[in-house]
Amino acid sequence: MKLYRLDDIKTKKLLTYNVIGVVKNFNFTSLKEEVKPLALYLRKNYGSMALRLTTQHIPGILSQIKNKWKAMVPAQALNFSFMDEDFNKQYEAEERTGKISVTFSVLAILIACLGLFGLVTYAAEQRIKEIGIRKVLGANIPNIINMLSKDFVKLVFISIVIATPAAWLLMNKWLQDFAYRINISWWLFAVAGTVALLIALVTVSIQAIKAAVANPVKSLRTE
Repeated sequence: MKLYRLDDIKTKKLLTYNVIGVVKNFNFTSLKEEVKPLALYLRKNYGSMALRLTTQHIPGILSQIKNKWKAMVPAQALNFSFMDEDFNKQYEAEERTGKISVTFSVLAILIACLGLFGLVTYAAEQRIKEIGIRKVLGANIPNIINMLSKDFVKLVFISIVIATPAAWLLMNKWLQDFAYRINISWWLFAVAGTVALLIALVTVSIQAIKAAVANPVKSLRTE
């Protein structure tokens, strides 16, 4: 089998190559692009070279390469790069977006927890006498915690229902930029919702337990 390549458009001279092997398709660009046809052929190239190095002795090997280069072509500067770093540069924007998203997500969770803690504190303060009466009438600590928590858990559940479709649309739109991408599974949103509920329950329970174990005599003393 022979492969023909146009060497000069003006003269329309064709170069002939013998096909010595076929490799499996691989992506030689970013994952945002589909795999395109690629032909690899041998020819002289005086502009660059590729070296395979062991990761254990990179500084020493680079020093030897620089010394050899200065001895052979002292007037020419040595420019080099690592292939893995060149590959990673294709996804710098995605990595930066991921770090920013994680940072703002953590800040949003902390602010939400502080706000939720403040709301629970205010609600417990407003219902301090009700809690004292319930404890005198026989309510136990789990009953008090459930009374203070259920309203906030409902609000968190409603927010999850609203946020899930919006998150799916944003993630799906972002993934459209990639020619090869994963499908968004439903369990990711289920896990995220469960974690959000657990964080809300822990935040609410801290103040709810504090209000539930308080001495009812103090809250009913003014009655």
